Amino acid sequence: MLRSYHQKEIALEAGCDEAGRGCLAGPVFAAAVILPPKFRHKLLNDSKQLKAADREYLRGVIEEKALFYAVASVDNEEIDKINILQASFRAMHLALERLQQQPGYILVDGNRFKPYGSVPHACIIKGDGIYASIAAASILAKTYRDEYMMKLHEQFPHFGWLENKGYPTIQHRNAIREHGETPFHRKSFRLLPDEQLTLDFGGEAAID
Repeated sequence: MLRSYHQKEIALEAGCDEAGRGCLAGPVFAAAVILPPKFRHKLLNDSKQLKAADREYLRGVIEEKALFYAVASVDNEEIDKINILQASFRAMHLALERLQQQPGYILVDGNRFKPYGSVPHACIIKGDGIYASIAAASILAKTYRDEYMMKLHEQFPHFGWLENKGYPTIQHRNAIREHGETPFHRKSFRLLPDEQLTLDFGGEAAID
């Protein structure tokens, strides 16, 4: 069972996480969630460890049971301007700003974060598998982003975003080769790997 709070003396502790940092297309999404101190759910876990159906089910539970939650995104054009790390921080800050009640402490998944005003925070490596609030944030960020990419799929069906959600799969990269970039691709990312090099002895080495 995931832990409830990191700082038990602080009444409102928000968990933050993002989704979509490694994608070639689409926004990066982030969520901030403040759960009741004694919130428990047997399925709650890191979103990457859950089936899509379980994530969708838990999204409904989180939205119903959370004291406060908010989701925000930063689009691919801003990602290209400020880089993906800063865009991830920006998305998390936007989510925190949208909370109806500001937290007294912030838990962030990972090892880096840009301070949010004067609110103290802790970075927790693999925190989405340790703390309930971070796991809840990971589920909201993931499900909201997946929903967004599935809508984009209707405009650009060749890229397989219904399945890959913008991540660099072989299918996605082959579609970029064939159809070119869309307005939603991140131009600052390496959309295609370097072409294979033919070595003197006739073999090939792929550089990725």
